[in-house]
Amino acid sequence: MFVTPSQASPSTPIRVAIVGTGAIARGSHLPALRALAAEQPLEIVAAVDVDAASVEAFCADAGAGSPYTDLDLMLAEQRPDLVTLGTPPRFHRDQTIASLRAGAWVWCEKPPCPSLEDFDAIEAAEGPEPGGPYAAIVFQHRFGSGADHVRALLAEQAMGRPLVAHCQTTWYRDEAYYSVLWRGRWSTEGGGPSMGHGIHQMDLLLDLLGPWSEIRAMAGRLVHDVETEDVSTALVRFENGTMATVVNSVLSPDEVSRIRIDCERATVELTHLYGHRNADWRITPAPGVSPEQTVAWRDFGADVPSSHEAQLRGLLADLRAGRRPRSSGADGRTSLELVAALYKAAFTGNTVRAGEIGPGDPYYSALHGNAPGWAPEPAGSGA
Repeated sequence: MFVTPSQASPSTPIRVAIVGTGAIARGSHLPALRALAAEQPLEIVAAVDVDAASVEAFCADAGAGSPYTDLDLMLAEQRPDLVTLGTPPRFHRDQTIASLRAGAWVWCEKPPCPSLEDFDAIEAAEGPEPGGPYAAIVFQHRFGSGADHVRALLAEQAMGRPLVAHCQTTWYRDEAYYSVLWRGRWSTEGGGPSMGHGIHQMDLLLDLLGPWSEIRAMAGRLVHDVETEDVSTALVRFENGTMATVVNSVLSPDEVSRIRIDCERATVELTHLYGHRNADWRITPAPGVSPEQTVAWRDFGADVPSSHEAQLRGLLADLRAGRRPRSSGADGRTSLELVAALYKAAFTGNTVRAGEIGPGDPYYSALHGNAPGWAPEPAGSGA
């Protein structure tokens, strides 16, 4: 049975619990919560981690919240309105469902969970419409003034129809990165760069261009001795006809994150690494476009960087209003579905169409799809 909190008025403090007190909680979740607490009633009531020393130090450093090593106990005693999850992906399903059933909304770090089956179980555990509780995924790159402005231009077809797109996440991870035992494994990292790194830019591309219709792909292990891939490439066709290339790599010393969309009347391009501001976007008009029109397209307004803070501000407003937040439900699932389809296309050599991966499909319950040469070796195989 759901224990759904009543919709909070603007003067009611939102009670927040932080689960997982590692680098993402310290470097992103906590600063965002502190910034927003200066704008609105908000209180960090608890933090949870399996490492007692870590969670106690976290609460001491934050100057707020009671430390716990047991999620269920914290949920029962503190009754938070919102739980932020910064734990490894293999824990996301159970921790999210436990929090939803306790009446808390959830803001969960990417990768969302290791399979579409897990995501659908989470969505099934959400509260009845309307009011929630809901679970949203941290996809902060689709937030901020730059993404908002370009999304509006594309939706209005102000620059004409989008025709060609490129989505690039080419980063570099060395052997030291993979010396951490949980990395490079399907069960613990959730996937390779397609899942753990490139999903942010792919999510932004989907947010800008809308639904995709089909994908073809390749994946490889070119350098690292891991279960997952260390590079993937894909060709994606969107429902609106746009044709896109996607590259995800951890083999690229000159690191960059990039999205480029060529429309009939202009090219819009975003070049950054881990977050973007207005200045990271560039619009190049086609010949014949008037200077006045170009100036209007390039007016991004006040600079609001993409960030955890920008996304969380909107989520808190949705929580107070009792409405479904962005990057939850079907809107949050679309990026994971594209990643699953990329893996299926790469490992089978077949074109995969949107909506094709469902119950009974091996790629529904595991992103590796039990594909020979890619699925983890069975226990006791000696491999």
